[in-house]
Amino acid sequence: MDPVSPRQSEILDRARRSGRVDVDGLADEFDVTPQTIRKDLNELCERGMLQRVHGGAVLPSGIANYAYDARRQLASDAKQLIGKRAAALIPDNASIMLNIGTTTEQVARALRQHDGIMAITNNINVANILRSAPEVEVIIAGGQVRSSDGGIVGEATVDFIRQFKVDYAVIGASAIDADGTIFDYDFREVRVAKEILSHARQTLLVADAMKFTRSAPVRIAHLSQIDIFVTDTAPPDSVVKICRDHDVRIEIAGDGISNASAFNPGISAGQEQEGA
Repeated sequence: MDPVSPRQSEILDRARRSGRVDVDGLADEFDVTPQTIRKDLNELCERGMLQRVHGGAVLPSGIANYAYDARRQLASDAKQLIGKRAAALIPDNASIMLNIGTTTEQVARALRQHDGIMAITNNINVANILRSAPEVEVIIAGGQVRSSDGGIVGEATVDFIRQFKVDYAVIGASAIDADGTIFDYDFREVRVAKEILSHARQTLLVADAMKFTRSAPVRIAHLSQIDIFVTDTAPPDSVVKICRDHDVRIEIAGDGISNASAFNPGISAGQEQEGA
């Protein structure tokens, strides 16, 4: 699938900010014909990124996620940075569980250079990414395979996860509320994610800033249950407070900022160490 055009990316940004975009308004803004905008909207709707309504388009309903290929393209640069930062927090010779998600896939890509990793996953895409890494042992869960994204879910998957106790769990999310609740769309996937969290010594949540503006119906966990939250921009103040109150470490990918510097913007991790 080809990447979205710069104009289509701008249209998505406007839809995320306002929830809806109109054909005539976009045509005026971009100085193109309404037919051109309709073509853009139709392509974005075919990808599952928007939903057509009379006169324009809206963000998809909060009860269904974007199509998987569309999710790969959304915030792709941020997800890559998050993946690299999360992988950097995981030492060699560690055991790790990774669940379903386009951001956990980026963590897997960054883990390919690690030595002595045992990776357990219910994500066929993660398994494919890691299987040729020379120093990574891949164990894949059994269960029902979702054709939409290669995720493996169901009772057999939950039973499989219960066999393990790993050093690190890395999970993604579809939405994060201001009260710190972490959500996803599929209750079967959420059951597996909960099991993964309960069978790890350290837990990492990897989620880009777009997750603060989205909604989903099924509760995975609360931020207070996470050890490290890796994201791409400073979270909303309410989320920062929750993390501070529950000793959740915040890692902001791509700028060298972590934990206390998220509470005190402008202080780099290096400066904190010098001043300690």
